[in-house]
Amino acid sequence: MRTNHDIDYFIQGEEMQMVEIELDPQETAIAESGSFMYMDDGIQMETIFGDGSGQGGNSFFNKLWGAGKRLLTGESLFMTAFTHTGTGKARVAFASPYPGKIIPLDLSQFGGKIICQKDSFLCAAKGVSVGIEFQRKLGTGLFGGEGFIMQKLEGDGLAFCHAGGHIVKRTLKPGEVLRVDTGCIVAYTQTIDYDIQFVGGIKNTIFGGEGLFFATLRGPGEVWLQTLPISRLASRILAYGTGARKEEGSILGGLGNLLDGDGR
Repeated sequence: MRTNHDIDYFIQGEEMQMVEIELDPQETAIAESGSFMYMDDGIQMETIFGDGSGQGGNSFFNKLWGAGKRLLTGESLFMTAFTHTGTGKARVAFASPYPGKIIPLDLSQFGGKIICQKDSFLCAAKGVSVGIEFQRKLGTGLFGGEGFIMQKLEGDGLAFCHAGGHIVKRTLKPGEVLRVDTGCIVAYTQTIDYDIQFVGGIKNTIFGGEGLFFATLRGPGEVWLQTLPISRLASRILAYGTGARKEEGSILGGLGNLLDGDGR
């Protein structure tokens, strides 16, 4: 029997997806601020301190500690709870913040815990705890970059993560190793061993352009990867908007800018 609220859901869209959650009376969904799209009449919206799971105790200090840890992952101290206070069924929808896919995760199927990138959590059934996961290995802490401080989702209910581009799911056998760019990791099960490995090679180090380190994920367990990390997308947009376009030659580049209306 679930201790978290048991919700139904529908994912719609292709590149810009949304998830529509169907609530029975007194069922609640929680979500990060800014992800709300619409809701039916009869659903009450309330800003709550932390995730409302009550994990670790309901005292003010425990709530403050739990919410404060969320600041380390770049999230707000507060979340929003949507409770169906009417009769029958009602729906509330949440939208993805940038092009990509929404991943539904039934935590009861993964031992009650999933570790995910710090900005990937979208929404969940009430009772799911949204906390912080530190990578304990020294090398990971020093060089892990985006993979050092991650979120952990705990409970036995449904949670939804968002990732950029296309989603690749890999099931690793015991001892099987997958080497991944740290920004491409969306989530993995708690049985996965996460570490950081030096790329090696003087040419790779100086001219590789892929960073000095990548993540190693060792099975058994399941891993979800994204083809377009938001950090990579943002850096490309910034580089395109502030510098010369390197895909066009130095002579033809100016002509191309003039023809497409960019006369800088």
